[in-house]
Amino acid sequence: MAQETSRTGEIIRVSYRGIAVNLMLVIFKAIVGLTAHSIAVILDAVNNLSDALSSIITIVGAKLAGKAADRKHPYGHGRIEYVSASIIALLVLLAGLTSMKESVVKLIHPAETKHTLLSVLVLAAAVGAKIVLGKYYQKKGAALNSDSLTASGTDALFDAVLSFATLISAVISMTVGWNLEGLLGIVISVFILKAGYEIITETLNHIIGIRAEDDFTAQIKSCICANPAVHGAYDLILHNYGPEKYFGSVHIEVDDNMTAREIDALSRTIVPQIYQEFGVLLTIGIYATNTHSDTAVQIRETVRHVVGQYPEILQMHGFYVEEAARAVSFDIMLDYDIENASDLTASVSSELTERFPDYQFFINIDRDFSE
Repeated sequence: MAQETSRTGEIIRVSYRGIAVNLMLVIFKAIVGLTAHSIAVILDAVNNLSDALSSIITIVGAKLAGKAADRKHPYGHGRIEYVSASIIALLVLLAGLTSMKESVVKLIHPAETKHTLLSVLVLAAAVGAKIVLGKYYQKKGAALNSDSLTASGTDALFDAVLSFATLISAVISMTVGWNLEGLLGIVISVFILKAGYEIITETLNHIIGIRAEDDFTAQIKSCICANPAVHGAYDLILHNYGPEKYFGSVHIEVDDNMTAREIDALSRTIVPQIYQEFGVLLTIGIYATNTHSDTAVQIRETVRHVVGQYPEILQMHGFYVEEAARAVSFDIMLDYDIENASDLTASVSSELTERFPDYQFFINIDRDFSE
């Protein structure tokens, strides 16, 4: 909890710094825009004002996301950060659309601008400030695993590009007399809209539910399997309830002669270890593996051979033979693209039944939830 509070506090401090920088840029750009009669600079100032609003949204989102779990929200409020990042993405899209509209108007009806050396210097300083702020946001966003800060960083860097284009048009206007604000604005607006689309797509993926990174899940399984009593870790499913807040479940394969007390002790060892190292709260299920059965070994090898003939089957696990009941059960992991899962399992079962007519085969279908 202390670590979570520290993270929220740092996100808020970073956002306050961003608000201060953007408000200073708003003041300077508004003065330059009004003095030079430049709609591009004025729009740039308005864009910085929206950036300050984005930081306020980030602060509110971080505070709400940091609220402790309650009876109605037992998994906490962490996903609010994804909602706030989506709102920021919408602001980016709105800025892009506004910029596109004003740029088209400027292209059709160009107006004379009166830039001075002072206005050029202010714009140049604004470009530098936005680049520094954008990199700062992105660095902190990556360190704190905050989509809102990362989105604000992307927005700030595109603002730097927008300000740089305004700067170039101002210099060209002063030296050559050409007014390129409209044309440059259209080009930049396209990039801003693209950035907004990418941000909102990423955050919506988190809200809908996205596959955990393969490296992350592979490390968790490797850590579990490092325990000598564990023969394999399968069916790892992770649910994300905000940055760095994971709940999940996993099946581990153990000897079938382990006692309930031994399995309980094993689970009590693994669960806190995974939580401490990865911040994941796991529920553990058990697969028993036959320990002293030549028949089970023979059937297992046959099953592996048969299953290996089907490229659609990514993995076979959870194998167990109940000799007294003449029953064999195992799980197969299928590719998401397969459409005839029932036909495939029927084919596998039929082939195995031909080889072992005295046994029944129970096949459970798993999906590729994680690496």
